[in-house]
Amino acid sequence: MFSIIIAFIGFQEVVLIIFIAVLVFGPDKIPEIARGLGEGVRAMREATDEIKREVMSSAEKMDVSKELKDSTKDIQDEIDSAKKEIDDTIGPVKR
Repeated sequence: MFSIIIAFIGFQEVVLIIFIAVLVFGPDKIPEIARGLGEGVRAMREATDEIKREVMSSAEKMDVSKELKDSTKDIQDEIDSAKKEIDDTIGPVKR
């Protein structure tokens, strides 16, 4: 995430931001702030992973893939039936 932010701003801007942070918070508070930010990012990543696991688990329980296959088969059967009806109707006309 930090690399994305750096991609939009240059090195000079990053140095300026760090300099201002040192002036505002002092050199002794910077490690605490960085540690807090790191913990926040880690917590967010863990929450995101947990949500992904829940969605995948729920999908597996519901067996979504089987339902999709059944739906696809039903649609294919309808298409085949419509083709047969069209062929039966147009068949005598072609001959």
